[in-house]
Parts: sequence; structure tokens; C-alpha cells
Amino acid sequence: MTRSFPRFLVLACLAAPSAFAQTPPAPAPRLGSLVDGLYPALEVLYKDLHEHPELAFQEKRTAAKLAEQMRTMGFEVTEGVGRTGLVAIYRNGTGPTVLVRTELDALPMEEKTGLSYASKAKAQWNGRETFVAHSCGHDLHMTGWVGAARALLELKNEWHGTLMFVAQPAEEIVSGAKAMIADGLFTRFPKPDLAFALHTGVGPHGFINYRAGPITSASNGLTITFKGRGGHGATPDKTIDPVAMGARFVTDVQQVVSREKDPAEFGVITIGSFQAGTVGNIIPDSALLQGTIRSFKPEVRRKLVEGTRRIALASAQMAGAPEPVIQIDEGASAVINDSALTQRTVAALKAQFGADKIREVGPTPASEDFSDFGDAGIPSMFFFIGTSDPKAVAEAQKGGKPIPVNHSPYFSPMPEPSIKTAVQAMVTAVLSAAGTASPRS
Repeated sequence: MTRSFPRFLVLACLAAPSAFAQTPPAPAPRLGSLVDGLYPALEVLYKDLHEHPELAFQEKRTAAKLAEQMRTMGFEVTEGVGRTGLVAIYRNGTGPTVLVRTELDALPMEEKTGLSYASKAKAQWNGRETFVAHSCGHDLHMTGWVGAARALLELKNEWHGTLMFVAQPAEEIVSGAKAMIADGLFTRFPKPDLAFALHTGVGPHGFINYRAGPITSASNGLTITFKGRGGHGATPDKTIDPVAMGARFVTDVQQVVSREKDPAEFGVITIGSFQAGTVGNIIPDSALLQGTIRSFKPEVRRKLVEGTRRIALASAQMAGAPEPVIQIDEGASAVINDSALTQRTVAALKAQFGADKIREVGPTPASEDFSDFGDAGIPSMFFFIGTSDPKAVAEAQKGGKPIPVNHSPYFSPMPEPSIKTAVQAMVTAVLSAAGTASPRS
């Protein structure tokens, strides 16, 4: 979803910032060797998850795979939360509750990486068969989630509290977090004190990007059905053409962005799907358009939504057509990183990885329903890890071959360094809040 360092997610919810130790932990000299030992099994898991992706709210095999991993470690596992999500709890004395989240779902698209373990899976989506692929890195997120759990249990003398590992469905349609919360995530289980999030990106592996405040955009889904009167393509005067209405809307709605929104503020209206008709000589009865609206600030979000609705109505009125059916969903709000939590965690990450590997960045136009956890009153932090070959990144920055980004059919993280960074970063984040000491060498 992001474009500079696309999204990788894992949450950790802990005690309130006032419960933190006053000095950041020293680097964990034992952590790197511990993760090296865990990696062979994690690679097997990663390739299995990559080869068997599942779509939103269809993640039954995936959830069962993770549930088995967590039960084997001694977690108390509850499946079927928010339809296909799961919650795994591990208690280790008195201390903060730490929630670590991963996403379960993949994308309705064909993978074209040519990897030996590339996905060839297919599934039903919106009434049609589609290929399915983990082209946003959720398979790597899940692997890092399991690896973090294993590492934290190996280091359980170094922290006190409760781990709450959450595997969330349907992130790609920004519905899974809401579904889990509605199903009692914070009433049936302990409500976390803090939240962390981590996501894959196309930056060089080994680097971590962060930002205090807004770090992802708010999103609204858009579906419009323009209604016309069908007929022969040779006699358009006998029809009301919904294709012409839709085409006018696609062009005119951009004036909301270019002429009504403050040019200094971020805002995007994109129409990604335009479906109408069956053959070239028939004017259809209707045209279906789907798109997305992205913004950072609530006032910009309102302007874009209101403007989109107004332009759609005007497009139909100009054609003398019936009023279109306009559906603009709530989507996800922007992820807002808690300043105190971010400051504390960044200090720990710099101590672990080196200050040169931790970079402050601007907000990304991608969206994430991790924001629902923050909206529920949990102080949170969302950050990114790089997954690409540093040499390839450097060449791309000089105008060479572009690196495929998240949601590309060619998106292909480097598994070993990326998974190891994911595990070490999340363990470091958890220990920075719940740790009693740094792991001994």
C-alpha cells in the first residue's frame, strides 16, 4: 500500500507510556544469533504461506496453520474471532499486555515472479474466479509474527506481562480489524495498553522507517452505478448513454482535487474499475465505476467525499438520466503514531540496529485498518521495514530498473534478511516496553 516503504504490520500493545523504563534498553547481543537459529523453520513456513494464499475472510487454511504454530508454543488460542481471525495469549507474570498483530489475507491477482514457490492458487471473488497472490507481503508478516513469538518465549526471563498475538483477516479490504473488534477483541480478551505495527516495503533490507503522527492515509471506497437507457450503438439519440456519463465523471471528478482542495494538502481520487456493456454496438443500461479516495486530514476527506458525490449527481443530471446509485464507504481512518511510544521504540531500534538504519519519513498515501486499533483508544506505532536488495535499490534511484512495489505481480521481498529484520524489530519493540532487562550475551 505504501510507495516509499510500503506497509508491514505487527502490533504490540503494552502498558501506558508512563509505565516504561526511563532509559532505553541496550542492544540485545543475543537476539541476532537467536533469530539465526530460528530462521530455517521460518523459511519453510514462509514458502508454504506464500504458495497457499487466501482472500479476505476466506483465510481458513492460513489461520489454522498459524493456530497450530501458536498452540505448539504454549499459547492459548481462540479461532474464529471476526470470522476467520485468531487470538493467541501467553501470560508471563505481572506486567503490560502486549498485542502483536499480523494480517492473514492475500490479493485477487496473478503472481508473475517466477519463484519456485510462486502461488498458483485461485479462488472465487465477487462472483468470478481469480488468481490469488501474497503481493503485499502478508506472508512475510505472518512469518515474522511467528518468529517474534518464538524468540520472545526464548527470552521470557527478559520480560514480564501478557503477549496477545492477533492474526487479523481482511486487511486488504480494510474490514478485518472492525470485524474482530465487533466480535469482542477487547472485551473477550485483555484490552492492550499499546500497539505497534510493522510492514514490508521496497526499501533496502535491514532499514526501518518510522514517523510520529499520521503515517498512513484515510481511505474511502467508492462505488457508483450510472443508470441509462440501452439501445443500438448506431442510434444513440434513442438512448441515455451511461458510458458517456461515467467517462464525464472520471474526468470531471479530478477537478475536486485540482481546483477545490488546498494544493498543499494531500488528497487523491482514483477510479480503478469501469465496467459497462458487452459488445461495441450496444449501448448498455448501466455503468459501474469503482474507486478509492485517500487523504490525511479529516477536512480534506470531507471535501473529497462531498465533491465526488456532487460530480456524480451532476454527470447524471446533465445527461437527463436517473439519479445514480452512489456508495462511499467509511474505509479506514489515518494511522496516527503515538509520539511518546514512537520516541521510546525508536530509541530501542537504534540501539539494536544502529542509528543509520532507522530513518524518519513522511506519511504514505497507502491506508491500513490498523487505525481501528488506535481509534479504539490504544496508543500505537506503525513502522516499515525494507525488503529489497540494496544494490537494486541504489540502481533504481539512479534511474535504472524500477523495483516492483507492493501489489505488483512481480513484488518479491528477499526472504531471509527481511524475515530476520521483522523478527528482531518486533522483539525489540516488545522488549522496549515490557522488558525487564536486555538479553544477555
